[in-house]
Amino acid sequence: MVGATRLLGVVLRYPDSVRDEAFGLLLMGASARHAAAEVGISRALLQKWIKVAGMQMRMGRRGGRVGGAEPESQGDWVDAHGRLTAAGRTLIQVRRSDGWCPARIAAELGVHRATVGRELVRNSDGGRYQAVWAHTLMLQRRARPKATKLANEELRAAVVERLNNRFSPQQVAGDLRRAFAGHDDMQVSHETIYQALYVQGKGSLRDELRVEKALRSGRIHRRPRSALPSRGNRSWIGEHAHISQRPPEVADRAVPGHWEGDLVIGAGGKSALITLVERSTRFALIRRLPLRHDATTVAASLVEMMSGLPDSLRRSLTWDQGTEMAAHASFTLATGCGVYFADPHSPWQRGTNENTNGLVRDFHPKGTDFNHVTDQEIAETERLLNIRPRQTLDWHTPADRLNQLLTVAATG
Repeated sequence: MVGATRLLGVVLRYPDSVRDEAFGLLLMGASARHAAAEVGISRALLQKWIKVAGMQMRMGRRGGRVGGAEPESQGDWVDAHGRLTAAGRTLIQVRRSDGWCPARIAAELGVHRATVGRELVRNSDGGRYQAVWAHTLMLQRRARPKATKLANEELRAAVVERLNNRFSPQQVAGDLRRAFAGHDDMQVSHETIYQALYVQGKGSLRDELRVEKALRSGRIHRRPRSALPSRGNRSWIGEHAHISQRPPEVADRAVPGHWEGDLVIGAGGKSALITLVERSTRFALIRRLPLRHDATTVAASLVEMMSGLPDSLRRSLTWDQGTEMAAHASFTLATGCGVYFADPHSPWQRGTNENTNGLVRDFHPKGTDFNHVTDQEIAETERLLNIRPRQTLDWHTPADRLNQLLTVAATG
C-alpha cells in the first residue's frame, strides 16, 4: 500500500475539478496526451490518476476516502452484471493508445480477455477505438426498440396451437420451419418460446394455453444400481429371447417393424397401460388395462393391438424382464413377431419406449388410476403423441411416417 499512498499524495496536489475535467475529456474521446495538455498536466500524471482510480474502485475507495462497501474484485470498470461501464471503456481507449494488448487490458479491468477482444471488434470505428463512440453504440443496441417476434398475432396463434397439442418448444420451432418454409415472419426459435413461457411477465404465453403444464418436467436424479431391486429368476425368458439374439437390423432403425414395449402402472398397481412404439417411425400404440395386467391379459392385448398391422410391420418386440410378458410365446405364435428381453436395469436398451412412457406421464402423471380414465382419453393421448413433429424425423410426425409405410405395404 506504500505505492498507492504515494500515488494518492500526487493526486491530492491538484483540485478534483482538474482531474474530473481530464477524465471528461477522455470520456469524450480525447487521447491521454491531448487531455493532459488541455488541463495543464503531464501525460505521466494522468496515467497515474487512471491507475489510482482503478485502485480506488477495486478497494471500495472514492476520492481518496475509504467507503463502507466491501472490496470488489472487478470494481467499477464493469457493472453488477459484468458489462463494461463508460469508465471501463475509457480505460480501454487509454491503454490501447499506450499499445497494450487486449489480455493485459483485461487483467487490469478484471475481466476475461475475450470481453476486451469482443469490445474492440464490435465497437471500433474504422479501426480506432473511442470510448464515447463505443458506449453510444452499446446503448443503441441495448435499447432494442423492435417488438418481439411473438407480437405477430398469426405466429403467436400458431405457437399457442402447437403448445396446446403438447409440442415442446423445439418441436414447435421445427414444425413452423417445415409448415411455413420461406416465410421468415412465421419462424421463431425455441429459445424465444422458452423466454415467453418462463421469463416474460405481462403477455406470457402460459396465460393463453389450455394445458396445465407448458413443458414436461423430467427426472433430475437417477437411481443408483445399488438401490434397484433384484429381478430374481427369469427362466421363462429363454436364451433365444435375450436381447443379444435380436437381429442386427433392429439397432440401426433402417428396417421398420421393430417395436419396443412396456407397461405404465396406475395407482396402487391396480391398473396399467400398454405402450408400444415403433423404432423407425416413433409411432405409438397405447391400450388401457383397467382390471388386471397379468401375463395372459397382456399377451392377448398385444395380439389385438398388432392385429391391424401388416406382417412387414410386425418383426420384433423388445421388452424389459417384467413377469407380465411370461406368456410371450403365445403372442409370438399368434402374430409371428418375436419377443426379445433387455438386460435387467438397462432402460437405455429400450430408450425409445422409455421416452414415450415419459411423454405418457405428461398426460397421466404418477398416481393416476386408469380405472377412472376412459378409452377415449387414452386414444386422444395416442393421437397427440403421434402428431408431434420430431427432430429425429426431420420434423415430420410419427403418423406421417407410419402412413407412408402402410401405403408402401398396401401397394406392394
